Amino acid sequence: MIVCILRLEYLTFLQILNLVCSLDESKSPVLYGYFRSSCSWRVRIAFALKGIEYEQKSVNLIKDGGQQLTDQFKAINPMQQVPAVTIDGITLSQSLAIIQYIEETRPEPRLLPADPKQRGQVRIICDIIASGIQPLQNLYVLQKIGADKVQWAQHFINRGFEALEPILKQTAGKYCIGDEISMADICLVPQVYNAERFKVDMSQFPTIRRLNQTLIEIDAFKATHPSCQPDTPDDLQA
Repeated sequence: MIVCILRLEYLTFLQILNLVCSLDESKSPVLYGYFRSSCSWRVRIAFALKGIEYEQKSVNLIKDGGQQLTDQFKAINPMQQVPAVTIDGITLSQSLAIIQYIEETRPEPRLLPADPKQRGQVRIICDIIASGIQPLQNLYVLQKIGADKVQWAQHFINRGFEALEPILKQTAGKYCIGDEISMADICLVPQVYNAERFKVDMSQFPTIRRLNQTLIEIDAFKATHPSCQPDTPDDLQA
């Protein structure tokens, strides 16, 4: 009799646990980001391409010395960076990790090509941008550089684009990899936006410029643009 009662209680506990998990997974994802953060923009684009509704919570990287540096946000992301996303009952940080999770759990429409060689090309482009360009011109680094921040940012964006341009000449069709939108495109457009902010001469990179001009006309890229986010300041709104 005792065994039966324990089994019943155990089953009830499992049922409650499963119910809690299913309730978490039914909630809309929450994106902690900043309108002008290129990494946050990547995630917004991915959500838009997948047709996923989500809630945005602004983390102002400037106000009050940077809201990302508060203890409240550190509890969400110990690296004190945006983006972070709560989804399916877990919290994820790092834009590419977030996008890959979305891709693995919500595979349509796909953001990675079916062909393994093309997947490799996508990852090369993503890593050049996400590891070789953006971290060297993000807000934290530029604040440390000080007065020479524009020249610093221009140098590292130019250096990265000089590597990307010949790669994209070989891989591009309508988009970065052939004629399917991929994670590479999601990374490219926000980085071009940064380049334009720092007055990089984009005429040096005709393939990158062409791809960006094509992509920025797509609804998922337009709707997620920094100029039209809930936390975009009035003077920067489109």
